[in-house]
Amino acid sequence: MIEFTVPDISCGHCAGVVQKTVKTLDQTATVEVDVAAKRVKIASNVERAAFAEALVAAGYPPSES
Repeated sequence: MIEFTVPDISCGHCAGVVQKTVKTLDQTATVEVDVAAKRVKIASNVERAAFAEALVAAGYPPSES
């Protein structure tokens, strides 16, 4: 399980963009977005770095912590 904290997630639209971004890299990935906690959990065989780069490109950069 890959987990990110994404401080810029603030609403359902944000969550949708994050889910679409993840699915672009891996259509079979399982994505959970917790808007209140600003957390994203991804079950996928794709490397963490690829998701981090895609989230940055989509405007939702994960935090370093």
